[in-house]
Amino acid sequence: QVQLVESGGGLVQAGRSLRLSCVASGLTFTNFGMGWFRQARGGERRFIAGISRTGDRTNYVDSVKGRFTISRDDAKNAVYLQMNNVNFEDTAIYTCATDDYGDGDAFGYDYWGRGAQVTISS
Repeated sequence: QVQLVESGGGLVQAGRSLRLSCVASGLTFTNFGMGWFRQARGGERRFIAGISRTGDRTNYVDSVKGRFTISRDDAKNAVYLQMNNVNFEDTAIYTCATDDYGDGDAFGYDYWGRGAQVTISS
């Protein structure tokens, strides 16, 4: 019944920007922190960015810090990932997830979207 749907992925040139969206349904959105994860080909799914339930705290891994920005719009049950100055290492399937604890750190995610492919070209 809980559903998370990502959108906004696609092909983008290195150095440019794109914005991913994730819309949630079947839950009380404000009860959850939200996070973004990514999985490159041959790799494991890893946390890259999170935002707390209230939106007052964000967390990023070093590889995206300063380039990516996570935000949320509770009125739309949505979380976003603004990706700037992308590089080839950003190529991955990007997935949003809910954080039951609510702090938006790297732990405690329970519901997952299906994922959206982001491919960086030269």
